Amino acid sequence: MTKINFRGEGMKTVGIIGGMGPMATVDLFKKIIDFTDAHSDRDHLHVITDSYCEIPDRTAYILGMGESPLSYILESAGKLKKIGADFLVMPCNTAHYFYRDITREIDIPVINMVEETAKSLVGCETVGLLATKGTYEGRVYDSIFEEFHMEIISPSDEIKDDINKLIYEYKGGSLPGRDRVKKVVEYFQKRGIKKIILGCTELPLIFNGYQCPIELIDPTEILSKAAIRYAGKNIVV
Repeated sequence: MTKINFRGEGMKTVGIIGGMGPMATVDLFKKIIDFTDAHSDRDHLHVITDSYCEIPDRTAYILGMGESPLSYILESAGKLKKIGADFLVMPCNTAHYFYRDITREIDIPVINMVEETAKSLVGCETVGLLATKGTYEGRVYDSIFEEFHMEIISPSDEIKDDINKLIYEYKGGSLPGRDRVKKVVEYFQKRGIKKIILGCTELPLIFNGYQCPIELIDPTEILSKAAIRYAGKNIVV
């Protein structure tokens, strides 16, 4: 019997290295669905997800307090490729600290969420960043944004602590109060910052529904649209 390929001609299969954390993985998958120009089930992309929650904490490693997640990420990437992924995405900002190491070992493309975010903000001179301590310490955003001649504005150590607590509380199943979110935003507002990158994939979930006086940049959404385009589909405008 002849095997029929129901995928659109030239369509690529998306592989998601997930589990960092699980809800952030779901959020990326949902946004891929939401932003794909599709009118039936069969119009959507083929997406393979490995929600590999055993991947060690990225921030802990960068801060010198935990096991390297690299071998685990490479294991997930290898599985996804073997199953049929044509390219990979990682819904974890801090994991992009290992991006060069990953791409040296994996021979299929890996879309860089941080770089895609920078591309979307070209022309903006300065932008605020909310992220994990690992992302700040590892200069995950700074190093790429400097290439695009943009300055990343990081908050005070006190605010960094607050952000880190918000993120890990959410990972632990608690939704932080809006007053704490407001405090973080006000720090940038008082300094005249017009745009803030939600540079941890839990942050778009934490900020969901919050009426922010500053424009919030969602790298998960940006990554979803990059994945759709790379896979060969159009984006809902």
